[in-house]
Amino acid sequence: MWLASPALAFFGLFAVVPMLGVVYFSLVRWDGMGAMIWVGLDNWSQVFSNRTSLDAMRLTLVVMAATWLIQTPISLLLGVFMAGRQRYRAAMSVLYFLPLLFSAAAVGIAFKNLMDPVFGIGASVPALRQDWLGDPGVALWSVMFVVSWSFIPFHSLLYQAGVRQIPVSIYEAARVDGVGPVRQFFYITLPQLKYTIITSSTLMLVGALTYFDLFFVMTQGGPANATRILPLDMYLTGFRSFQMGKASAVAVILIAVGLTLSLGLNRLSGAHRMESQMEGM
Repeated sequence: MWLASPALAFFGLFAVVPMLGVVYFSLVRWDGMGAMIWVGLDNWSQVFSNRTSLDAMRLTLVVMAATWLIQTPISLLLGVFMAGRQRYRAAMSVLYFLPLLFSAAAVGIAFKNLMDPVFGIGASVPALRQDWLGDPGVALWSVMFVVSWSFIPFHSLLYQAGVRQIPVSIYEAARVDGVGPVRQFFYITLPQLKYTIITSSTLMLVGALTYFDLFFVMTQGGPANATRILPLDMYLTGFRSFQMGKASAVAVILIAVGLTLSLGLNRLSGAHRMESQMEGM
């Protein structure tokens, strides 16, 4: 136990203490400069009665679900493809990996310019001429496309590593029994990737609670708050409206949802029992 004490001390100092500080700030009224005034749960009641914050919660849930549905199948298929030993797959893996190397700010600025209705790609391709970031009905999906494009390479690498951990002998035995590639995928690959899928899904869902940079660079929550997700709502409330107490309450909500999701998915998967993926082998 004492060997873990330095790590526990660092965790307590840089994680637990700031978290407790945020909880305290959520119970006071503070503009970031003046005196703090204790208001108890008043900030919380304002957050849950504020239409903008409630819409931000709804949009965050939409982003979590939609980005998971977009990223999971594409990442899984790319990961299985990249796990092959052919040389051309290794070269293509490098191309798929490139989006992960770019900073979020650079990606956001590049796609914001590409989606500009006057100077962007729509100026050259009339079929794509659309105000992608200025239309409230399209803006959220446009940013989610960019988010997915940015993070699919990372999850593809997870699946690639997971597939390469599966013993080749299982596939060889399946081929001897006449099992085709499609059935191998559904009856061998997917079951063996159980914990990889859980890990990837946890990172996707909890990560959706931190999508601030791309949304801020591309839309800043607009148009008409159509892309004002909860992390962005926290920033705008705290640093634009100077309501640090309400912003801290939103931060506590994000922490609570993230912890609940990660712990719930871990327990649902059975990973906490350290089950083997090689049962029966």
